[in-house]
Amino acid sequence: MSIHLHWYLPTNGDSRGIVGAGDDSQHISGIGGQFRPATLDYLVDIARSAERLGFEGVLTPTGSWCEDAWLSTMAISQHTERLKFIVAFRPGFISPTLAAHQAASFQRLTEGRLMINIVTGGDPVEQRRYGDRLDHDQRYARSGEFIAAFKGVSHARNSGQPFDFHGEHYQLEQATLLPSPWPVPPVFFGGSSPAAQQVAAAQADTWISWGEPPEQVAPQLETVRALAAAQGRTPSFGIRFHVISRDTEEEAWREAARLLNGITPERIHSAQSLLGRTESVGQKRMSALLEDIQAEQVNPENVRLLEVAPNIWSGYALVRGGVGTAIVGSHQQVAEKIQAFHALGIEHFILSGQPHLEEAYWFAEGAGALLRRSGLLHSSHQP
Repeated sequence: MSIHLHWYLPTNGDSRGIVGAGDDSQHISGIGGQFRPATLDYLVDIARSAERLGFEGVLTPTGSWCEDAWLSTMAISQHTERLKFIVAFRPGFISPTLAAHQAASFQRLTEGRLMINIVTGGDPVEQRRYGDRLDHDQRYARSGEFIAAFKGVSHARNSGQPFDFHGEHYQLEQATLLPSPWPVPPVFFGGSSPAAQQVAAAQADTWISWGEPPEQVAPQLETVRALAAAQGRTPSFGIRFHVISRDTEEEAWREAARLLNGITPERIHSAQSLLGRTESVGQKRMSALLEDIQAEQVNPENVRLLEVAPNIWSGYALVRGGVGTAIVGSHQQVAEKIQAFHALGIEHFILSGQPHLEEAYWFAEGAGALLRRSGLLHSSHQP
């Protein structure tokens, strides 16, 4: 079982400080607040660097707070040669047939470089922006149907037989696509609730966890693994982390402390209020890592107050929706932490750091190089 390394495209913009995801994304922290707009040129710089540095793919997020993932990644893909794209999108806002059509076109135009990430959505306010009023478990039931229908249409394209699907949320009749020599893209899927884990076990190719301490991740892996085995399936596993990898441990924690500069108690209170409305179990688990931490306690001098496990720092969770943790340490420590998660059965590591251009180099030339020398990286990781 090899390690697959992926990076992240900040299609809501980038900065030397922590840029939020979701309704907090417009607030920029960090010294000087040097915000970098998500221009095509800048995103192409990140993608080309990720490709040059040996990352296998990049994740493009989805939401009303960032650029559209399909359009962005297709534009960027034309400036790269080998890099794969994990395109995130919401299943409730597009038909399975249209999504399969888009995926097949993407595969043809990039010669097979697409992976997809189905995002069910956990913020009821944002869901209603799109006209979606289903509750949490209904949304996951719909996601399960969507993936089944998406795969059914995609696999039927070369069979010559139209595809029918009859579910509670989707009904397809005589669905067809043009034949294609390129494979159906693998489906990445996240979610920590029982409803999400049931869908992952039945339909996902890779189940993704947000970054938590190993002792909290391991039981979730075992649950999904057992649910899948009961259905004769063996999905792979992935995890999403930020990274701060430096030549020494002291340098890494100084960088984490710098990120706290400019994050005021007012911004923390505002962000936590917004995140508190979530229905996402994963988001609630991120927020729980900050339990007993008062906004007024947060400052660069006590940066390690937010260390929830050795070399796992919850500073991002103060103001950012989504993954709120970073692996922080020397290159050796970061590589060892990734190896520890790999030992649990995790293959895909979707990483990020701010700014995304510079941090891609810090990680790839440090911890990434150590992982490469260990022989653990997937063979496509050649800078």
